[in-house]
Amino acid sequence: MSWLRGRAPLVTLLIAAFLATAVWVNTTSFPEGSWQAQWLPVFFGVSALNFTLRAAVPLILGALGGILCERSGIVNIGIEGMMLAGAFAGFVVKVATNHWPLYSSLSVSVLAAMLAGGLMGLLHALFSIRFRMDQIISGTVLIILALGLTSYLYDRDAVAQGKFSAVAIPVLSDIPVIGEIIFTNPPITFAALILVVVVHIALFYTRWGLRTRAVGEHPGAADTMGVNVNLYRYANTIAGGMLAGLAGGFLVLEAVGQFQEGMTAGRGFISLAAVIFGNWTPFGAMAASMLFGYTQALQNELLLAGVVAVPRQFVSMIPYVVTIVAVAGLVGRVRPPAASGKVYDKDGH
Repeated sequence: MSWLRGRAPLVTLLIAAFLATAVWVNTTSFPEGSWQAQWLPVFFGVSALNFTLRAAVPLILGALGGILCERSGIVNIGIEGMMLAGAFAGFVVKVATNHWPLYSSLSVSVLAAMLAGGLMGLLHALFSIRFRMDQIISGTVLIILALGLTSYLYDRDAVAQGKFSAVAIPVLSDIPVIGEIIFTNPPITFAALILVVVVHIALFYTRWGLRTRAVGEHPGAADTMGVNVNLYRYANTIAGGMLAGLAGGFLVLEAVGQFQEGMTAGRGFISLAAVIFGNWTPFGAMAASMLFGYTQALQNELLLAGVVAVPRQFVSMIPYVVTIVAVAGLVGRVRPPAASGKVYDKDGH
């Protein structure tokens, strides 16, 4: 049993306890000026939990893209570049279609973001499979390429008008606290949560998923059974790129509303950490993304609460320190797909 699955009941219990505490904190009136009224909302308030989910969405989508790549045997550290390309493409198309009806413009922009990410995924697959480039170098090239092109092509006078707004799911959105956090969100947030379930089912309960995992674990055996190893790797890397592009699209079309140079700000690397921390499983990666998102929310809430005893720079370091500690603590405890990062040569040369 894997490290993560062996602790699944404990993780589930901790999540349930956390949510129960959040409901209690947000439905209880504490004495004004008390430490409960001052500090409990910082850790369990609705604003902190809403920020957690918003911060986690691009990480979830990026991690799902990384899982698809690595489960098929392709290491993808270029998630950051794919995200940035998706964000820029979504922004460009949104600016070009500002005169359209809002949701039509946003929908086309989402498709553009996914297409840009998919093209970056195709480029990574070509480098890694066709030209047998070291996959770490290929991913690094994608990041540098995305940073350079988006900075060069970015028109600072361009303005995207409008972004996705929250949609409340009837009945479910009326649940105290939980309804406001989970069931009242914009479309891409809902899509990210649904995609976790979809990717999990696809990977572990379908023929495609079985073949994908076989390609990532033992491509020679998969090939013997008639599976086209490199075709599966191409398909999964492109699909992973599309998910990473959607993560970038989220930043422009749902979170910020505008494009900024380098706006992914390391989220692709944190997504990669979520893949490892989640043991290459969709639900594990989502839990890790939520943890990293919570650290970002905590950073934000501490600054808003006026914590000045600790320098602001140290508070801002919290998400990255937690990411490093989490991944470093798992070294030797988790095992990536056996063939991850290895070029498959059917002829043996």
